[in-house]
Order: sequence, then C-alpha cells, then structure tokens
Amino acid sequence: MDNKLEYNKPWILQRADPYVMKADDGSYYFTASVPAYDQIILRKSSSLAGLKDAREIEVWHKHESGPQSIHIWAPELHYLFGKWYIYYAGGDKDDIWAIRPYVLECSGDDPMKDPWIEKGKMTCAEEDEFSFRAFSLDATVFESKGQWYYIWAEKVGVGKQISNLYIGRMKNGYSLETVQVLLTTPDYDWERHNFWVNEGPAVIKRYGKIFVTYSASDTGIHYCMGMLTANEDSDLLDPLSWKKERYPVLSSSEKHVVYGPGHNSFTVDDEGRDIMVYHARTETEIVGDPLYNPNRHAMLMPIKWENERPVFSYD
Repeated sequence: MDNKLEYNKPWILQRADPYVMKADDGSYYFTASVPAYDQIILRKSSSLAGLKDAREIEVWHKHESGPQSIHIWAPELHYLFGKWYIYYAGGDKDDIWAIRPYVLECSGDDPMKDPWIEKGKMTCAEEDEFSFRAFSLDATVFESKGQWYYIWAEKVGVGKQISNLYIGRMKNGYSLETVQVLLTTPDYDWERHNFWVNEGPAVIKRYGKIFVTYSASDTGIHYCMGMLTANEDSDLLDPLSWKKERYPVLSSSEKHVVYGPGHNSFTVDDEGRDIMVYHARTETEIVGDPLYNPNRHAMLMPIKWENERPVFSYD
C-alpha cells in the first residue's frame, strides 16, 4: 500500500461524511461536511495522499434565510449526463429540521473553477406522492447497465420517526423518472440505538454485483455500517433483488481507537486498489450533542475481497 497513507487513523481532521472520487483524468476530488455546516468545499489532487494537504476552496455557501440556510450536509461530487453535479442536503433557519436534498450543476468542465448553478431541490417523478416531502438527505448516485440510480435516506412515521433508504432511477442529473422503492428500514437492534436510522449510502461495484453500504443508529459511538447486495443483472428497483446483512459490516473498535465509523464513500488508490473513505471519532466521551461535536475525522481503509465480497477490517 502507499506508504504516504495511514489507515484507520485521522486523515483529514474534522471532515465528516467524507466523499472522494477519482475522475477519468486521474485527478482526485474530496468533499465533506464542515463543522459549521454552512458551505460546500472541494479539494483536488493528483494523488489520493495529496488530498490531505490540498488547498480547500468553497464552491457554494448557504443562503442567509429560507431553504438551504442551515445544516448543509454530506455533499457528493459526481459526473453524469455529461456534467458535474454536487448532491447535498440543507435545512431552513426557520425550520432547522426541514432537511431536503438539493443539487448543484457545474456550468463548465472544471468543478474547482467554473461557477455552480443551483438546480434546487431534487425532483421526484410526477406520480410520486412521497419522496422529498419529509426529512430527507444523504443522496448518492451510481450507474448500472447504462442507467443512473439515486439512493437517499428519508424519514417516515407518525410518532417514532424512522429513517429508511430509498432508490429511484434518474431521468437527468436533478430529477427521478420512477417512483421511490424502499431498500432498507432499521430492522435490527444495531440500527436502532437512540434513533432508528438507515442513512449515508455508498456504492461499490465488483464481480457482477452491486454493494451498498449504509450507516445506522445515532451519530455517536454506536454509529456503524450495514450492507446490501444485488446482482447487477437483477431489477434494481425490485426490493427482493437486494440481500441485507444480518449484522453490521463495520463498527467501533476499542483496540484500534476508532469509534462510530460510518458515512463512507469508495475510491481507489494510485495503484487502483479499492479504498473506503469513512468518518469516525477517536474518543468515547463526546462533548455536547454528537451531531455538533466537530471531531468526526475522515479516515481511510483498504478493502479486502474474500469470496468476491468486500471485507472491512481494521487489521
């Protein structure tokens, strides 16, 4: 492995929900939630290791009032339909938990220099009476068999609010053409610590399969990762195409001083080996509300493959 990289230790400090992509030209891009939750940042480097000290620029700032004026969370940078897009979530100062998913479209070919245009809230299919009406966030996109899909978390329920993951096929970079389909709901005890949560989906495709990792429970030390698997030849909008793991695929480790691992993304290192980027804490005692404590740090983990399945291990 690249000796410039340290694994399962703080890599980029105080950057939660880290997202790294390697573009077709070999450049690496990094974005994440910043502690103030008030802007979207990008870094660019010719190497994965170089992102750590790369210059960070603001490409978008929150509104002063109304939608997108608080809680700017979990941006992701993607290239699809011939353009650069950033998917992120934001709330409203007058209703701080009115979190919704939004889209930025780059007006040119350089996401670091060219202006970003607000496309507004993600648009659901015309016949969809549910999606993006309630607390919804953590969108990611992926391509399979020439089609683009959008996965996101949305809360439902009267009384107990439950965060589920949904999937839809995309019409373009900022709208869906199919009604949402439920992928997973918090079924197990490890997904229900304090809050019943499935969120933060990330996609990696290998060996003819599509693997979707996601995060569960509250954002403290009980935060952990689950996984879904589907065959790429299956109907990805059929819930029965997806198999859910009974137990988390990654959780806190006292031995390795990694607590609350989650909200990951996938990339490859300079040699093309699979790397998971995730955030975690290095302390068990969290000062104040875990959501507003800034000490979630971006970390790296090399992925092992066994029986054509990803294995996430600190060792």
